[in-house]
Amino acid sequence: MSDTRSSRPATTPRSPDEDGPANTGARWPLPEETFWSEATDPHGAAPGEEARPQTAVAQAPASGERREERPEPQRQPEQPRRKRDPFLDNVKFVLIALVVVGHSLVPTLSADSSRALYIFIYTFHMPLFVLISGYLSRNFWNSNAKTNKLVDTFLVPYVIVEVGYAALRFGLGQKWSLTIIDPAWLNWYLLALLFWRLSTPVWKRMKYPVPVAIAIYLFAGFSQIEGDFSMDRFFGLMPFFVIGLVMQPEHFEMLNRRWIKIVSVVTVLGAAAVAIYIAPRAPLGPFYYKNSFQDLDMSWWMGLGVRAGLLVCALAMCFAVLALIPRGETWYSDLGTRTLYCYLLHGIPVLIAKDQGWLELPWLHGPLGVLAISSSCFALAIVLCLPETRTVFKWVLEPRLVWLYRRPSRS
Repeated sequence: MSDTRSSRPATTPRSPDEDGPANTGARWPLPEETFWSEATDPHGAAPGEEARPQTAVAQAPASGERREERPEPQRQPEQPRRKRDPFLDNVKFVLIALVVVGHSLVPTLSADSSRALYIFIYTFHMPLFVLISGYLSRNFWNSNAKTNKLVDTFLVPYVIVEVGYAALRFGLGQKWSLTIIDPAWLNWYLLALLFWRLSTPVWKRMKYPVPVAIAIYLFAGFSQIEGDFSMDRFFGLMPFFVIGLVMQPEHFEMLNRRWIKIVSVVTVLGAAAVAIYIAPRAPLGPFYYKNSFQDLDMSWWMGLGVRAGLLVCALAMCFAVLALIPRGETWYSDLGTRTLYCYLLHGIPVLIAKDQGWLELPWLHGPLGVLAISSSCFALAIVLCLPETRTVFKWVLEPRLVWLYRRPSRS
């Protein structure tokens, strides 16, 4: 049905640029779906949507008469849906594998090699996750289906995972503890992302959202913000979400230049060298992006400097990683569409391994142990991102609560 308010006929072909994210005219559209979930057609045409261009067909004159050419509409075959762009899926799988590695390294942080890798990972992996989440939230409120995901993809899995991990800890001999408002371990991200997305309309109304978010991030260090409802991480990682929110596809395209890739290689190698150098003496608190200056035992001016420096380093690493990750289809592109399952489920084997002392074996405290833990974690990430894993746990982690929502009214 055509819109009567528009003068463009329904049969006019649509420009490819009109289907791009935010109508920016990008050459390659990035998915606009929710960051965690898998979509069958995240940025293509709607099912059943067709383009029917008008074509003028000249008919041969009959009996020497010159007949007027009349445009005759011809039905074109339905255009195939555009495939999901693999770039962000590649990014998500790399990041989720690093999440598993980082959580598994905790029992071995007394070794400098483990501590160096831990600092290297925690400098950028969650900031980049938040940045990508912000980018994918730009048009979040333009769709009823995406708004419903605030409950389907965040609140329901959050409660289920909270109860599940409380039961797992109790089964391992720990005291029963369940506090819904205080996220347990890795569950903080679901709640923080929920509040970031709820704040999206406010940021989109501001003239200068990035400077405001950075100012809030810096001055939040003066307050001892509790972890209830993930408010500490909400403020601590806020600039990365807002930066992603204002980014456009052409910004990602700028990172695809050769000289930027060369600079990115130097940046990553330099960050690895710095992590190795500071590992024996650097505190880990600042890399969690949540502690106040008082909690870090820093003066206000030193705390501001550390926060500002960490923000710059994290952004440099974020853009360097984005520039170096392949943009085309890879063997792990499909795995990157199911990172929700890896994120929420990897804590089960990691928590069991920590409780049983499997990660505290003496030979794991060294470079060989780092290699063994990292390899095992990448294998675990692959398994948890497989389609079979999604099939088994989809009813729990991605419930379809259609009965909970009202149907949109038709004008």
